Amino acid sequence: MSKVAVIYWSGTGNTEEMANAIADRLKEKEIDIDIYQASGFDASKLADYDGFAFGCPAMGDESLEDGEFEPMFESVESKLDSKPVVIFGSYEWNDGQWMLNWQERCKNSNINLASDGLAVYSSPEDDDIESCQDLADDLIKNL
Repeated sequence: MSKVAVIYWSGTGNTEEMANAIADRLKEKEIDIDIYQASGFDASKLADYDGFAFGCPAMGDESLEDGEFEPMFESVESKLDSKPVVIFGSYEWNDGQWMLNWQERCKNSNINLASDGLAVYSSPEDDDIESCQDLADDLIKNL
């Protein structure tokens, strides 16, 4: 059975809701999962998983949260090998440019993105939850 880590940081609960929707879909498809807040995950855990879902909302001037998520992601991004990854998060201002920047960063780091990043405006609605499920399905197809 494949095993996936869902790792996220959430300030308002929106990205956490997305993480839970992704985790629920993975469980529904009989994928073994662990959910971590960013502060609880580090590179020593990478070998335990076949794939990863990283979630972080837009912060400040269209950037990743820099207190916990950015240091964690920076420490693992060069060590993901060819394992499939999906990225997701929410935003409440601007146009979601942080997700395009993050996606480009992943590509430049040779991260095996299973799908384009998923950016949701504000609190996830029903169609956004479906998009989270689709993102989980894309990850599953690449395990």
